[in-house]
Amino acid sequence: MDGESPDDQPRYTRDELIAKLELSQEFAEKIWNAFGFARRTTPEKIFAEADLAALRLFAGPESAVPVDMQIATARAIGQAMSRLADWQADQLRVFDRDPTVDLSIDEMADTVGRIQHLIWRRHLTYALERGVEQESDEHLDLVVGFADIVGYTSLSRRIELKELETLLETFEEDTFEIVAANGGSVVKTLGDAVMFSFHDPASAAATAIAIQDHSDSGVIPTLRIGMTRGHVLNRLGDVFGEPVNIAARLAGSAYPGTTLIDEAMGIALAGDDRFRIRPIPTLNVRGYRRLKARTLQANRSHNGSPTSIAETGAPGEATP
Repeated sequence: MDGESPDDQPRYTRDELIAKLELSQEFAEKIWNAFGFARRTTPEKIFAEADLAALRLFAGPESAVPVDMQIATARAIGQAMSRLADWQADQLRVFDRDPTVDLSIDEMADTVGRIQHLIWRRHLTYALERGVEQESDEHLDLVVGFADIVGYTSLSRRIELKELETLLETFEEDTFEIVAANGGSVVKTLGDAVMFSFHDPASAAATAIAIQDHSDSGVIPTLRIGMTRGHVLNRLGDVFGEPVNIAARLAGSAYPGTTLIDEAMGIALAGDDRFRIRPIPTLNVRGYRRLKARTLQANRSHNGSPTSIAETGAPGEATP
């Protein structure tokens, strides 16, 4: 592209880059595959000096990333970037067909790249400033939740793909907004479900109520929500462990429009008069024959509407 600096001009083939990085062919293939690229040798010079400098920090003798983390880190980056790139490519093709847009795809891609870097830096700064010190592969005490669309399979058969796309976009966008506004994190989306996490049980409970209220308004489909509290493994932006499995089972067992929580979550919310916690008969679900669960609702006799519960946060927190 015009205006490229010498460091940005293609100079190395893939094999030349591997040699410069002093990587074995076997390890290079593992890194390449972890990033999500097919095994393919090409004689074309597609890598620049800037690419070499960046990858040298990531893989090889001079890498700042420990060897045992390089493959896992490459996989996490590759999965996130692949999904983002697929979505961006679809959007750029739409804009390219729009006669009112006078930018080329390359120009739009450059703009998207700058915006992407800006937003990533802001998210990274926010994550570092949240005040919660955690490392990858660390065990954390978290609330984990799943919000599932009721009857998604039959719904997807009844409506057009464009309508389904709009429905999922609205569901994800609105759920993301409610979770983020209350101090939580969206871990990932799973088609018809959003997985989220919180450090504070009361904020998580308030968020579940706000999401259900939003669903009741008809803006998004009817949902089932399941939440648990416990120790999980935080690894490369994802969380694993028994609380995750139980939260998924609770979401699948909840009646449409309701939220189920586990015993640990119920204990954490005990005494908070903003919420009504009611035990239900033990559940017999896959992997758990006698799973103790409770329903979570807003306490309608408490001062303030259910919406205001999410706005006020956890007990003792200052309200902006």
